[in-house]
Amino acid sequence: MLCEEIDMKLYIIANRLPVKVAGTNGKFVFSRSEGGLATGLDSLQTSYEKHWIGWPGICTNEEKDQQEINEKLQEMNFHPVFLSEKQIENYYEGYSNSTIWPLCHYFYAYTLYKNCFWQSYQQVNRLFCEEICRLIRPGDKVWIQDYQLMLLPGMLRKIYPELSIGYFHHIPFPSYELFRILPERAEILKGLLGADFIAFHTHDYMRHFISAVERVLHLDFKLDEVQINNRMVRVEALPMGINYESYHQASENKEVHQAIERTRKLFGEHKLILSVDRLDYSKGILHRLRGFATFLEHHAEYHGKVTLAMVIVPSRDHVGSYAELKTKIDEEIGSINGRYSTMNWTPVCYFYHGFSLEELTAMYYVADIALVTPLRDGMNLVAKEYVATKCDNPGVLILSEMAGAAVELTDAIQINPNDTEQIENAICQALEMPEEEQKQRLQRMQNILSIQTVNKWAADFVNELNATCMKNDMLRKKRIVAASIAQIKLKYNHAKQRLILLDYDGTLTALKPRPEDAQPTPELISILQ
Repeated sequence: MLCEEIDMKLYIIANRLPVKVAGTNGKFVFSRSEGGLATGLDSLQTSYEKHWIGWPGICTNEEKDQQEINEKLQEMNFHPVFLSEKQIENYYEGYSNSTIWPLCHYFYAYTLYKNCFWQSYQQVNRLFCEEICRLIRPGDKVWIQDYQLMLLPGMLRKIYPELSIGYFHHIPFPSYELFRILPERAEILKGLLGADFIAFHTHDYMRHFISAVERVLHLDFKLDEVQINNRMVRVEALPMGINYESYHQASENKEVHQAIERTRKLFGEHKLILSVDRLDYSKGILHRLRGFATFLEHHAEYHGKVTLAMVIVPSRDHVGSYAELKTKIDEEIGSINGRYSTMNWTPVCYFYHGFSLEELTAMYYVADIALVTPLRDGMNLVAKEYVATKCDNPGVLILSEMAGAAVELTDAIQINPNDTEQIENAICQALEMPEEEQKQRLQRMQNILSIQTVNKWAADFVNELNATCMKNDMLRKKRIVAASIAQIKLKYNHAKQRLILLDYDGTLTALKPRPEDAQPTPELISILQ
């Protein structure tokens, strides 16, 4: 029996909880995440009670510690899945980020295949499945987030055939020719198809997924739907937004306003180009630096007038490919500054650490240009945050056409991030763009972002999931199960007269303006008698 809707729960399943647990001096410290996903889902208006399931960010095997963490998180409707350091190494750093991540971002040469990675990925997905099964009740819904849990929808579907399951893929989905390289391609696709509703940031990613399913599993999509046994799986493109108002009104915040003043004093009268990334080879950081170096080489008139502020947030720098990238970035910045610096000017201001939200927003507000040039990116919210922060001041967004955000932000100067000459030319165009044109471009992009917010994204997903699940409920009700067939057969065998009608609708009666006027013809009645 289904619960009353007010008691139903929406379980959001992600690799990480929107809270990080850290152990300090024998005590646990809990800090909330300010990420876009957590913000959007916290503000989701639904009659369902929201719960999160995920890793709490700490590895501990002590039952006492796990119980203490669990009790504290339960107060916030958070349910931890505890993972060992070995599981984090093989499932997260391994299969998720050394196999799936480079493949989905078209860095095939960086893809590592190890059997222990795949085994751990399966194991951790099963742990998440067990935790969900321990908690869910009839009528609850499950929304699974991202590539770390692609097997989970299928695992849940086997245990709960009628469970409402949604999945959102936050990174690019590669073309079939690349995806087919993955040894576990069929298992991954079958896992994803356990969901009722699957969504991606762009139509391109959605199209690649459909192509992979059709060619690997030999299933046929009709537009955006595919039938699997007695249910439909629907696929859609839903670009994720940001909390637009919080960024657009940020300059009114006292702390942000103070940070704006500090940022202006730091960079003085220089034109400020801002670059913000996590350390990752997919972000195109080296290409960006080389494009800026080419700009300085060919445009001496801007020496001493333009500064590139490069913010790189540390990430996996203990992994070989990331450590190597970090070294190359350091060398490139050193080369630029060594060649062009003066007593009064440093071309590249390099920050290898994260900033508080207030400080980062202040940099968005002050920056004349945002240089966002990933080689491949699922969406890229930095581009959207920069545009949203511009309240009454001009600015120009230079954006890679390989970022998912490029589909919406067509008023940015879009470039191929592999072409350093295009980066150079885009910087020149941005510096020379009239202020009025800058404001017009920003206004058109802000009109889009103010509507396609993260709140709307979350609400749209849940609405689409509900609609798909309702359709599947109807399909299940129409299904003739084995027990029904046995009963029909028994009655048929005992019947003295039998009449079988196929394609009943419109067959026995001619169409009339009103259904109640439709009557069988005398000839038809005679045949039936």
